[in-house]
Amino acid sequence: MNYTQNKKIMQVKVSTLVVGVDIAKNKHAARAFNFRGIEYDKAIFFENNEAGFKKLLHWVKKVSEKENKDNVIVGMEPTGHYWLPLEEYLRRKTDFLRVVVNPAHVKKSKSLDDNSPTKTDRKDAKVIAKLVIDGRYSIPHMPEKEYADLRVAMTHRERLVKDIVNLSNKIQQLIDKYFPEYQTVFKKWSGKASVAILKELFLPELILEKTAEEIVEIFKKGANRAVGIKRARKLKKAALNSIGIKEGGEFTQYELRNLLE
Repeated sequence: MNYTQNKKIMQVKVSTLVVGVDIAKNKHAARAFNFRGIEYDKAIFFENNEAGFKKLLHWVKKVSEKENKDNVIVGMEPTGHYWLPLEEYLRRKTDFLRVVVNPAHVKKSKSLDDNSPTKTDRKDAKVIAKLVIDGRYSIPHMPEKEYADLRVAMTHRERLVKDIVNLSNKIQQLIDKYFPEYQTVFKKWSGKASVAILKELFLPELILEKTAEEIVEIFKKGANRAVGIKRARKLKKAALNSIGIKEGGEFTQYELRNLLE
């Protein structure tokens, strides 16, 4: 046991009510204990909405007054994103210390407690509270106001970048499968002239149906400056000798067009 864990254990005093909350999508479960792990009252279940949160606060207040506790620690397992509304509500409405426990510790502790890792709402709430009592928790640092907005913006940007990379990889996979020689004509498929071709004439057999002059006209639809006849002829030559697969080409053309929109 390290110094940090000892400090956390010392946070749980005789006057502390420890509440373990098992988080779910629609309904949560909560159980209350003292610093020795002795349970107070019956477990409660409350909805994931304001009425449910008020029910939790009313119950905590009732138990605290009955057992003469003047501070509260609420422990949660950070299950996906479902715990965030409750954490924020408690942060705004109370002075409770809000902590989280490691999901791996919850699973391991359940196995040690009753030789079964199976999940039940009541059991998980107890395990979470016991981990808090043992000092096996961390305090989440939640950004507020401008910092919260910045965090959301950064997360959104990261998601967009990831989506763009995934989209680019998907397009490249289709090119590699159906027209691998395409990259000898356009080193980067994302150029404007290239995108114009991919939208209309991606498949080699469609390219071969067009004259070089007609292909140049398609280039012009995408590029600010015209891509020359030499590039069009090179594209036709690559299409003529392509080893790309033939099956499913019609749907692939449709799929690629949608990806490029």
